Amino acid sequence: MKQSLQLKMGQQLTMTPQLQQAIRLLQLSTIDLQQEIHEFLESNPLLEIDDEQSTSDQSSNESENHNSESIQKKAEEPESQQNEEATIDSEWTDSIPEELSIDSSWEDTFQSSAAVSESQSFEGDFDFESRNTASESIQDHLIWQLNLTTMSDRDIEIAYSFIESVQPDGYLGVSFNDIWLSLQETIEDLEEDEVLAVQHRLQRFDPVGVCSVDLRECLLVQLEAYSNHPLYKNTRTVVDQYLNLLGNRDFTQLCRRAKLKEETLKEVIQLIQQLNPRPGSLIDTDDTDYVIPDVSVKKKNGDWQVELNNDALPPVKINKTYSTMANTLKNTEDANYIKNSLQEAKWFIKSLQSRNETLLKVASCIVEKQIDFFELGEEAMKPMVLHDVAEEVGMHESTISRVTTQKYMHTPKGIFELKYFFSSHVATASGGECSSTAIRAMIKKLVAEEPAKKPLSDNKLATILEEQGINVARRTVAKYREAMNIPPSNERKRLV
Repeated sequence: MKQSLQLKMGQQLTMTPQLQQAIRLLQLSTIDLQQEIHEFLESNPLLEIDDEQSTSDQSSNESENHNSESIQKKAEEPESQQNEEATIDSEWTDSIPEELSIDSSWEDTFQSSAAVSESQSFEGDFDFESRNTASESIQDHLIWQLNLTTMSDRDIEIAYSFIESVQPDGYLGVSFNDIWLSLQETIEDLEEDEVLAVQHRLQRFDPVGVCSVDLRECLLVQLEAYSNHPLYKNTRTVVDQYLNLLGNRDFTQLCRRAKLKEETLKEVIQLIQQLNPRPGSLIDTDDTDYVIPDVSVKKKNGDWQVELNNDALPPVKINKTYSTMANTLKNTEDANYIKNSLQEAKWFIKSLQSRNETLLKVASCIVEKQIDFFELGEEAMKPMVLHDVAEEVGMHESTISRVTTQKYMHTPKGIFELKYFFSSHVATASGGECSSTAIRAMIKKLVAEEPAKKPLSDNKLATILEEQGINVARRTVAKYREAMNIPPSNERKRLV
């Protein structure tokens, strides 16, 4: 094989570490970015929080208010009280010895003052338990009540079998027969009535109706609390025998079979609506998810202005003490470490600034294009895709996608993810375009204003939208309706 040298020209995109870091910070949410900043602060000594920038204005205002209030209160105090306070301060100062022995402790000398400060520091209604306690599951809640209930060891073993089978909604995940058959392998001479008695006892635990097999059984248990209600018997009959007709909203057939008048059926339905079909939902097992808006939109002097939420992220800066040591250190290894850390800190700050600038630029473009939404509401939303914003701000669509993912905007109409303002378009009769978000808002408004006894079908909704100049098919209306968790027309029928 003959060896030779060849010269080729070409272009290649190289992802530098700085660019990779900037892209990574760009796609992080505010909460994730806060964690990233704190981790970088711990690993890089050249970076620190800029306390002066974050607290200068606030501290100055608070100090001015505090000084003015203290001066006013001091002036309003009687002279005798001021003299008494001065005496107490002088006595406390005189009680502090100038010199202490080597083996002395703070508590030996300042025990009284420490006790006072400790008692004062815990005044108030701050609930530490609610902030630090882990979320409780439905099983934990039932076991806690079981431990407070007097039962035999045999019944407790049966109760644990039911509790272990309870799902988050409060219903049993297996049938009653399966639990009974499994218990027969460990408990001798076990009768069905014995297992049923334990189940009935558990169903009266909090929340009432838990450990039920189906909806009918759950509602019947909860109805026992209304045994003195004048419509208890009629309501129990409807739940026990005609729950399927009630679910299908076949009120005519239900009135005929249950032998109820329409007015009576209305009251029966109102009583049933007071019951909880998912008793397990009363036990909150989900951790609360917090959303921190990245930008805010406000109307000032007739114009909509976009501002970054500077309070969401801690301001950072270069530590001047360490940065000056890079040129003064004689140890080469230490000097190189300081220089490398300084360069990393500068790159990190630059990446944060680039992220903020890009976010503000994209958010301002969104507000400019969706100005009708802020003025008129969802029905005025315009169709917009990533390409429209990318072309406007001179960036790639992938960059716009990263900026708008898990980034939130605080507006007078609420907090929205930036992705919310992007939607596909539907052609109108006049040849224009209408946003799918606007169509969803129109459908939601039409459903809210529909007759209660005769809800609008998907075909009727499509016809009404067509009369308004929006060409949308029935299947599209059904898709939008299901996306908004709106049930079909037969399930929306109700008695007024």
